[in-house]
Amino acid sequence: MDKEFNKNSKIYISGHKGMVGSAVYKNLKENGFKNILVCNSSELDLINQKEVLNFFKLEKPEIVINCAALVGGILANHKFPFDFLYNNMMIQNNLISSSKSIDVNKFIFLGSSCIYPKFSHQPIKEEELLSGKLEETNEWYAIAKISGIKLIDSINKQFSKKYLSLMPTNLYGDNDNFSFNSSHVIPALIRKFHESKEKNKSNVTLWGSGSVFREFMHVNDLANVIYFFLTKKNLKHSLYNVGSGEELKIIELANLIKNIVGFEGDIIWDRTKPDGTPRKLLDSSRLNKIYKRNYIKLEKGIADTYEFFRKNYSYVKK
Repeated sequence: MDKEFNKNSKIYISGHKGMVGSAVYKNLKENGFKNILVCNSSELDLINQKEVLNFFKLEKPEIVINCAALVGGILANHKFPFDFLYNNMMIQNNLISSSKSIDVNKFIFLGSSCIYPKFSHQPIKEEELLSGKLEETNEWYAIAKISGIKLIDSINKQFSKKYLSLMPTNLYGDNDNFSFNSSHVIPALIRKFHESKEKNKSNVTLWGSGSVFREFMHVNDLANVIYFFLTKKNLKHSLYNVGSGEELKIIELANLIKNIVGFEGDIIWDRTKPDGTPRKLLDSSRLNKIYKRNYIKLEKGIADTYEFFRKNYSYVKK
């Protein structure tokens, strides 16, 4: 039976310095939670099984929200396949198994829409998992996350727990990764258009054709969904898609960001570079039946993210 969730519940957030973790931390603080446990990577190596288990035995968190992961775009996944598979599996395995060992009451595991097959039926329902071949450009990360979902399922089945997996769509927002070597599309475009504007360039070259569709959600909206699930009992499922329900072509996204940044040059599409999955719209009806959504509009969210980037440019450009 679920223990009572209240403002005194001890909640451990892994990856609290990242985009998702920092948003969740801020959300809980604003909702009056004071017993929030966080730990820097220099203090706790999440890849080290012994360290993680000892940390859990010492601190005894009641709730664990796993926001820690090695993430990146197409280029990073291509260059570091071993890192994306091994590191993510070790992080999640250690957190999930340690939670099981000390009988953590609630565990929220965060994955990604890339877990679903490349040519899934659209919009993508949770039932599409493992129904086909993955997209080659991010299969290493996807396989790691799929193994995490199945580890959650196995614990629920074998030990009668009610751990939860949430699969968010493409996220963006404050504290995003703006590195050209490892960023996702929105932060990469923000930085590219900004620096091209500052240097008065006449054009910007972007990867692919711009013809594929993507769905986006502001990280603060995901944080609100996570908070909702912390308070929710008697869930019917252990896997929920979390998406905005709105998609647009990458070429439309590029023009939107170009206008927000104020870059006046041309966009050149390098069609020799990969596009990734043709379309990746999540079916979030399972969530929408129990959660009343009021999501941040994409244009406002990107404008706010660009403002964060400008204020923190000396840091985020590294």
